[in-house]
Amino acid sequence: MSVQISIKKLRDDAKLPMSGSAQAAGYDLYACSGNGTTRILPHTTAMIGTGLAAAVPEGYFGGLFARSGLAAKQGLRPANCVGVLDSDYRGEITIALHNDTDEVRTVEDGERIAQLVIMPYLAVSFTQVEDLDETERGEGGFGHTGMH
Repeated sequence: MSVQISIKKLRDDAKLPMSGSAQAAGYDLYACSGNGTTRILPHTTAMIGTGLAAAVPEGYFGGLFARSGLAAKQGLRPANCVGVLDSDYRGEITIALHNDTDEVRTVEDGERIAQLVIMPYLAVSFTQVEDLDETERGEGGFGHTGMH
């Protein structure tokens, strides 16, 4: 199954999303700040544009995830861990990239900074109730189903 995503370049040097292999779920997004280089100070976040806008179809959203190599080797990850690109958003796809290290990091335009995964979602409605149905787990929280 293939989902059609319309992409608009907002800057001439923007790169379209690319997959690393035929069955890769994520499509690489590239920095296109228009500045050439973005410096990210230690323990701070920089907003880095991709130079792209997209029309994700209704019923889907784009999950904006870290690139594992960038996170593991450079200490750079999306500040919100997973960003959400809603189907009704038409502005620039921007990644809030956070520097988890004690050193200044730089991101060059054209560098891969995140990956986009298109996923379906279910629209829901919420009903306020006085009580919820009982389950075996009940109110057992964090670590409740762990070691026995």
